[in-house]
Order: sequence, then structure tokens, then C-alpha cells
Amino acid sequence: MAALSGVPLSVLDRSRTRVGETEAETLRATVELAQQVEELGYKRFWVSEHHSVPGVVGSAPTVLAAAVAARTNRIRVGTGGVMLPNHRPLVVAEQFGVLESLYPGRIDMGLGRSVGFTNGIRRALGVEKDATEDFAAQVRELLAYLAGTQQNQVHARPGEGLHIPPFILAVGEGAAIAASLGLPVVLAARSESQVLATLDEYRTSFQPSAWAPEPYVILAVTAAVAETTEAARQILLPEAWASAYSRTRGVFPPLQPDMPSEMTAREQEFFENGLRGQIYGTPDEVDTALGGLVRRTAVDEVLITTNTYDRADLLASYAALAELALPVDARL
Repeated sequence: MAALSGVPLSVLDRSRTRVGETEAETLRATVELAQQVEELGYKRFWVSEHHSVPGVVGSAPTVLAAAVAARTNRIRVGTGGVMLPNHRPLVVAEQFGVLESLYPGRIDMGLGRSVGFTNGIRRALGVEKDATEDFAAQVRELLAYLAGTQQNQVHARPGEGLHIPPFILAVGEGAAIAASLGLPVVLAARSESQVLATLDEYRTSFQPSAWAPEPYVILAVTAAVAETTEAARQILLPEAWASAYSRTRGVFPPLQPDMPSEMTAREQEFFENGLRGQIYGTPDEVDTALGGLVRRTAVDEVLITTNTYDRADLLASYAALAELALPVDARL
């Protein structure tokens, strides 16, 4: 039996553009991918929030989530996540209230604490860099609107009284905030030792709530599966190069099919760093590596965040992962 057998799998898609592809085509491809992974038996499909980032068009996650939910039937749909400092909690409560009202029992509310990464973007969004310091208070206000326990006379309609599962993206102090509020947490798998330390703190300090009676951990990983180890590594190269390009030129480019024949020493360093900590290989190799990581961390679910130029290769990788983890009756 595969080590990953029975582990719930989900997908986070960032709506990464490809060379030769329009932004409209990218967004439609995100919706199509959601339909495809639903057929494979994945549990959730989440979309992200980025503003004024070349190569990423997932800028309005609740709007895109509505499009995904409209074209799917069973898979849970949500955000990974809405960057709460960019928005008023009431507006977020209402947006998710609309989603849950239209697609009851299928909506997840993933919340992050990032703001725009340049002064110009932050000014355009109407926030300052220190807006992240109020994240815990913003989450409390948002949850109060949903629970109907807000202290003012304002009501989220729709939203109030609806059970929309909240998840905290654990960047910086996110895990501690999630534990104090009794919320599930999403943690990126960069350094295993750091993950284990963060999880120990989260689980130890977790305060049960109406939203979650006990800790719940989703581990976000980049993973690629192919027939050979090298073919799986090739899947990860376009995103690694885009990351290296952005670190040396300040622009995050669309994914391209071929890597440059030469790189500067600095580009090579960033390129190799972009691959560090990612999991790739044959089905057996990925099952051993990812299954072992799941066992050691005792997480409840895995969120796959892989990007590559060739969408057929990406889908094949997701299908191979589903074969390892998901029961046959979960797949159409």
C-alpha cells in the first residue's frame, strides 16, 4: 500500500500565465483545472490573491472562486487566500456569504496577512506595510460578522449565521494567531525542522473554538510526479526559472517552456534555491518522500501548489498523485 494512501489532497492554483497565452485564457484554464482535479478526487481547489504581479492574474479570489464553483459539482472551493489587510472584514464576510449562499457546503475561507509588495501597490490598495499588525483583530472582526457576535449594529447579509470554514495561512505569526483563535492552519513545507517546531507550538497552544474543536493542519507543498526522476524535475524548472528571473530583474515573468542555455552565478543560485525543498520523482519516489513527510509531521491534509508551463504535464502529475493517495471511489 502506498504511504500516501488515504491522505486528503487539495490544489492551490495561482493562475500563472504562460508565454503566448492571454490573461483570459489563463483564468479559463484555472477553471478547467478545477474541473479536472475534481474528477481525480481532490478535496479542495483554492485560488490566490496577487496584485500587479506580472505573470500572475489571480487578483480577485472570491470572483474567481465563484467561477470555479459554478463549473464544478463536489469539490470544495476557496481561497489560499484572501489577504485580509487589503480588505474590510465586513466586505469579506459578505463576499463569502454570497459564495456560501450560492454553493452551500462547498466554500472555504482561506485568509492571509500579506499586503502589496511595493509602496505603489500598497498605496493603490489603500493600505500601509504595518497593516499586517492588525491581522488578528481583523480575523476576529470577520468571524464576528459571520457568527453574529459583532458589537456594532452592522450585519453581514448574506453571511451572518453561515458556517464558512476559515483557514489561516501561516506566514510569520499566522500559526500562533490560528492557535489562539482555534482555527485550522495552512503551513508551507520549506524546512522540515521549522515545520515541526511551528506545528508543535500550534498544537500545544491551540484553543478549541466553534470553528474547529481541535487542531487541523494542511501542509502546502510543491510536488511533481513523472515516469522518471528527471522528467519530474523538468516539470518544476519553469517556475524555478521565473522565480530566479524575478529575484534578479524585479519582474515575475510568464512561464516559458525552455530554460536559458546560460545563467549568471546569481541567477543560478536563485534557480537552485527555487528547487530546494520541492518534492519530485517517480510515483514510488514521491510516495516515499511525501508520505514520509506526512507521517513525520502528522498533518491532516496536503495542498499541492505546483506550477509548470505544460498543462498536460501538470495534470498528469496531479493524476499520478491521486493514484497514490486517493481511493478509487473518490475519482469519477
